Amino acid sequence: MFRSLRNHNYRLFASGSAVSNLGGWMQRTAQDWLVLDLTHGSAGALGTATALQFLPMLLFGLFGGVIADRYPKRPVLIVAQTIMALLALTIGILTVTGTAEVWHVYVMAFALGLVSCVEVPTRQTFVVEMVGRADLTNAIALNASIFNLARVVGPAIAGVLIFMLGGTGPIFLLNGLTFAAVISSLIFMRKSELNLAEPVPRAKGQLREGLRYVLGNQELLLPILLIGFVSMFSQSFSMSIALMAREVFSAGASSFGLASSMFAVGALGGGLLAARRARPSRKVLVAGALSFGLFQVAVGVAPFYPVYLLLLIPTGIALITINTAANASVQLATAPDMRGRVMGIYLLVFTGGAPIGAPLIGWLAEIGGPRAGVMLSGVLVLVGTGMALLLTRVIGARRVALATA
Repeated sequence: MFRSLRNHNYRLFASGSAVSNLGGWMQRTAQDWLVLDLTHGSAGALGTATALQFLPMLLFGLFGGVIADRYPKRPVLIVAQTIMALLALTIGILTVTGTAEVWHVYVMAFALGLVSCVEVPTRQTFVVEMVGRADLTNAIALNASIFNLARVVGPAIAGVLIFMLGGTGPIFLLNGLTFAAVISSLIFMRKSELNLAEPVPRAKGQLREGLRYVLGNQELLLPILLIGFVSMFSQSFSMSIALMAREVFSAGASSFGLASSMFAVGALGGGLLAARRARPSRKVLVAGALSFGLFQVAVGVAPFYPVYLLLLIPTGIALITINTAANASVQLATAPDMRGRVMGIYLLVFTGGAPIGAPLIGWLAEIGGPRAGVMLSGVLVLVGTGMALLLTRVIGARRVALATA
């Protein structure tokens, strides 16, 4: 389950990521709470902030994948992490001084999204350079477990600190400081132990080449289509947790943090289970997507807060199962010189649907209540899973027909 940790560079990276992810989830909780405070509980404003953070990936995500193929990944990650730290410190200072307005949050969210266009595909493809292909699936699953362990602890700590410190400003400042851990881990890696990929020379048509590569490979097409349909509405689920906790069950900041942590407990369990798999199968992909949709519907009809909290656990397991399975499937099926561009496409569909899904769910929650938004989100995930399977079959059949014509 933990075999990737035998690698010195990956141990450094995992340790730094654990600290940085903890701060990131504290900030995500604080950001949602700050928007609700500044807008007096507006679901639409919360959906807008979420959408703005993912909109740059929709607009520029493919170019980020090209950059990941063209340049050495470790220096790119150091620069990106430094910029993200400065953004967190800036919004923290504005909030502590009482000058923060909701548009400041919008700008920060959009700026973080811009940096993520380059940072995320670079970080994803850097994993194989640290551990090699043999341990890639395990490392991806352990990354997900680290991410979700922080997701368990971070929101709970943030909820308590918001209450104790009387505001969200200190949370942003703390997150800014946590970036030092991951930046240090990147600086002190052993270069001789990295399996560095040769940078791809600049050339015309590299984006089109990546798209053709994905369309011509069903091992890539199914997980990318599937994660695209699922993530369009899963990205808004953290927003839905805040709305359900605050508006349906009248929970305070600390209880909201508990709800986020319960969801992450399931995600952590799902990540550890995924770490035991040598290679994810098509059945795991589809089962994870269908389970996530069904459990979302169940969460939406939960009658009491304790039942709601319990249902968040299997929902988290299902979501992390589909996420880790899709990520590993795509990277293992991709040639090294195409990995950055393919992951750029993968991350485009993974995050690019949020600008559509998050405002839609926020709008539906304002009209019909948070329960209606969560339940409809689950139904749409189920429909999207069927669409992904159908489109994969149709595109594959079309290519076979063209090849034999």
